[in-house]
Amino acid sequence: MKVRKALVTAANPRQRSLPLQMLIDPQGESKSALQIILEEAAGAGVEEFCVIVCPGDETAYAGACGALRGRVRFIAQRDPCGYGHAVLCGREFIGDEAFLHLVGDHLHVAHGATSCARQLIDVAAAEDAPVSAVQPTHESLLTAYGTVGGRLVGGDRPLYQIETVLEKPTPTVAEQLLLVPGLRAGFYLCFFGMHVLPAEVFDLLEEQRAAASGQPLGLSSALHALAARRRYLAFSIAGRRYDIGAPYGLLFAQLALTLAGRDRDHVLTQLVELLATRPG
Repeated sequence: MKVRKALVTAANPRQRSLPLQMLIDPQGESKSALQIILEEAAGAGVEEFCVIVCPGDETAYAGACGALRGRVRFIAQRDPCGYGHAVLCGREFIGDEAFLHLVGDHLHVAHGATSCARQLIDVAAAEDAPVSAVQPTHESLLTAYGTVGGRLVGGDRPLYQIETVLEKPTPTVAEQLLLVPGLRAGFYLCFFGMHVLPAEVFDLLEEQRAAASGQPLGLSSALHALAARRRYLAFSIAGRRYDIGAPYGLLFAQLALTLAGRDRDHVLTQLVELLATRPG
């Protein structure tokens, strides 16, 4: 499953400014969140990018792409009809290829030298199957993420066969339908904001849209249908996602990027000094 294209969704009207936020990357360079996202994908072998934006945001986003600007196409989601509809807007760009799907309000920091995107694309290629990145997440955070249920199939690798996908379940529903053997009690496999998906997902989204005419279109229901039709995997990435739209999310993302980079010691020293001067 060769991945040549990436589709980035950034059209949520309530979060449209998040990918434009500026951070310092691990090399100490000031970049937008969008540029950091695009560069990670490019480093994993992606050649072409499509970013789904709100109408009128194209110019601002183009200025936030850095050196990759010439490889990025922008498509406006004219009607805010849901996350799944935003993905569907990229159908013509993707064509019949498998693609890397990313969300514009999540940054990813790997625990080692191999980026999160590279890890996921390598698994998809090795398994010749669609794969969603997941992260074990405490039940108190379930209502913020799509969540999967399934079974371990990777032996000593954290690779799972997906059987169920639910969007933002309650802990009660998750306990009934999404338990995964081997995870710590109270933890579930939640989406990481990164997927390798087949073009088939666009047909599934069209089917979901026809079945619920006039309703916002989500992605999780289409992924649940995908799991029923073919082998669809989840891989627990050696890394961590940072939702920059969450409270303190941008701060935590910046700290993670810094502590993974060249200025780690300097920033740690400053943090220790800050803590030492705080009363109590």
